[in-house]
Formats: sequence, structure tokens, C-alpha cells
Amino acid sequence: MAMATVKLSSPAAGLLAGGRTRRSAPARRATVIRAAAGSYSDELVSTAKSVASPGRGILAIDESNATCGKRLSSIGLDNTEANRQAYRQLLLTTASLGEYISGAILFEETLYQSTTDGKKFVDCLKDQNIMPGIKVDKGLVPLPGSNNESWCQGLDGLASRCAEYYKQGARFAKWRTVVSIPCGPSALAVKEAAWGLARYAAIAQDNGLVPIVEPEILLDGDHGIETTLEVAEKVWSEVFFYLAQNNVLFEGILLKPSMVTPGAEHKEKASPEAIAKHTLTMLRRRVPPAVPGIMFLSGGQSEVEATLNLNAMNQSPNPWHVSFSYARALQNSVLKTWQGRPENVEAAQKGYTY
Repeated sequence: MAMATVKLSSPAAGLLAGGRTRRSAPARRATVIRAAAGSYSDELVSTAKSVASPGRGILAIDESNATCGKRLSSIGLDNTEANRQAYRQLLLTTASLGEYISGAILFEETLYQSTTDGKKFVDCLKDQNIMPGIKVDKGLVPLPGSNNESWCQGLDGLASRCAEYYKQGARFAKWRTVVSIPCGPSALAVKEAAWGLARYAAIAQDNGLVPIVEPEILLDGDHGIETTLEVAEKVWSEVFFYLAQNNVLFEGILLKPSMVTPGAEHKEKASPEAIAKHTLTMLRRRVPPAVPGIMFLSGGQSEVEATLNLNAMNQSPNPWHVSFSYARALQNSVLKTWQGRPENVEAAQKGYTY
């Protein structure tokens, strides 16, 4: 168990008025600080390194049932558990998936589901050396006292949920909160996002799960790329301040940042090279090299945009493994090919990995 001891020195003795000597204050007892990772430290580091392994990234299929239903409806399917299971089975049983995917973020329903042949999805992933992950937050709600901003709920009962997910086979977790540039962002919203992420990260590590730290800076707005850079630096500065305050083990976390881009309504698009330059500038200023992996979210970018931007960031060495944690950018083409038809499964899976 990682332990750190901090000794607090007693005040120096001094002289009081009249030449009398003041008695020295008794020495304070040493304060013992327990690292959040606890007895899981070695496993957390190993898990994080596995997810951040060269040439691979994260498949994010942690959509809620409602969101998954929207995707199914786009190809004319009803939002039933059987259809959700069929779609997730298509994704998770693809041959050679482990060559490209190191971790898969699952929704709670999926963590407990099996294939139609009765094999647990968790075991399908482990057989291909893919770490199963789990979404643990409870969604965004309005933040009182803010500029129409949100905060992420889910800390209540999180420890017991993480313990159960670990027993089921999950080895990392995801918690998503958001920051909106058109809304400020306010100091309150930034602090709430950073503190919530830090508390979640400490709780997850204490229960054996590597936390993915994800303060998504939304693309909404007509601001330029320099504004995004300024806000991103502010947000990540707060996040790492509170991660340290909560004794989170940096070697046992993963980051899921937004790329630094102009707002979606900005009059000029940035090139992949410009996005890479600004994003890496922000990361080098704010992220310690102890963090093993940075897995970018696509954040509303198209499949082509997300790929080109990530490729531009890997044209020179980085202190961390730089890869992806994509949802729509990996799934859109698969859905269109599959169309809910069993005879299209093989073609959809081939397009998914080649």
C-alpha cells in the first residue's frame, strides 16, 4: 500500500517580553496520507499501460439505452434489448479487434450481457487482450448559480458500484463532465468539473479501476482556436490541482481530452497541423509525463477529421501514448453497412477493422 509521511515542524522557541524564555511548543505528530490507489497500485499501473499500448486505442460504446436507441432508429430498428445486444455483439466479436482496440468502454447493461451463444461480452474482450471498461457517472444536470452550465452527478454510491463492476470484470472507468465556452465558462463550473473528476478518480482507484479523466470542452460556439487553448489550459490546470489534492496516482489514470479546435460555428476551419500544434502545446504545459496515455475523444468531429487530426499529433514523439477513444467516429460506417440484417454482419465487421 503506497504511503507518504509529511512531518510538520514545530514553531521555533522565542523570547517573551521581560526576557523570559517561551517554552517550545510540543512537536506535532506526523500526518500520514494514504494514496487513493491503495492496494491496487501495481494493477492500476499495469492496466493503464495495457490500454495505452502502442498502435491501439479505445472503443467507446457506453451510450445509454436512449442514445443507443437513436442510433438504431437511424437504420430503422426498434430500441429493444435484443437489438442493442445484436449491435454490441457485432462490435465486440469482430475478429482481430484486439489488434487495434486496447479497451472498450461499456454501458452497465452491456457489462452484464452475453452473446447469443451465451459467452459474456467481458470474456469476448479479454480473449483479445482488450480491457473492459465501464461508464460510472449518472449524467449532466443544471449547475445552480452558474451561467446556464452543467455539472456531472454520480458520486453517491460510486464506491459500491465500482466494487461491483470490478467483480464483473471491468478494469477501468469513465466519467464525463463538460465545459461550455459560450457560457463562460464560469469559475464555479470549472471548479465543480475538476473537483468532481478528482473525487471520482480517487474512488475508482480505491476500488481497482483505472479512471479515465474526461472534462470535455464542447465544440459549441464561434470562438477561435486561441480561445479554446486558453480555456483548455485553465480547465486542465484545475483538474490536476484537485487530482493531486485527492492523492490520485497519476501513473494509474488515463486522460480523455477534447482536441483544441475552433468553435463549430467559427468562420474558418483549422488544419490538422494547427489543431495538433495547439493541442500538444496545451498538453505539454499541463499534463505530467507520469500519465501513461492520452486518448482523444472525437467530440462531434467526422471520422475523417478525427483521424487526420490524431495522425498529425503523432508525427513527432510525445511524453505520453497519444491515441483515440472514439464512439461515432468508429461506429457510423458500421451501422450504415449493417442495417440490422444478419447477412450484413460480416461486411460490417470487415469495414470496422480494415
